[in-house]
Amino acid sequence: MVPVPTGRNPTGPFTPRDFQLVLLRRMADHNPGPVEDARRELGASLADMREANRRWQAMVRSPRSRPALSRYRSVLGEPEARTPRRIGDLDCEAWRWPLPLWPSLRFEVLIPAGGGAVWNEWLVRAPDAEPPALRTVEDLTPWSCTVDEAARAFAPARPLEGTAPTRWGLAFTAPDAAGVRREVVAEFTWGLLQRTAVSGPRP
Repeated sequence: MVPVPTGRNPTGPFTPRDFQLVLLRRMADHNPGPVEDARRELGASLADMREANRRWQAMVRSPRSRPALSRYRSVLGEPEARTPRRIGDLDCEAWRWPLPLWPSLRFEVLIPAGGGAVWNEWLVRAPDAEPPALRTVEDLTPWSCTVDEAARAFAPARPLEGTAPTRWGLAFTAPDAAGVRREVVAEFTWGLLQRTAVSGPRP
């Protein structure tokens, strides 16, 4: 990948590069190492990341802020795919965009069928990408899987309230490499695994 030249642009358009920096800023609290590598891949400085986050928060909180879906379209362009989906008794549509930092993932936004407020926004596995092999606690490394992948691999998983709107948690049991079942709490930011807390063995 050719690095994008660094340098803040506080008055120019908010770009997909800026949006990826916003995602990284939220992940930096848990995983500064991978975030540092990804930031450098984007050719961005720490100041660039802070500035991108500041501008994004200003857009979100502005009294004149456009609806979330319109904001994503203005930044990321038209979605790569728009897929009908049914969740329980509700019909919705999943809009997905590719992001260069995570080629095997897509940024997904869920909206009600026919339009309306955004229900959910996170990273998911691309439809044509190979899903991770999640069998043991040791497989749960940072950025290795998404919320739905962990929930399916270690069902039944109990959702936990996140510490911020872009964070989720799951509690479940999973075997370690020796086959001993452990209690696991997994934390996700923008739908991507950041860290786990493992205890046990389970009685």
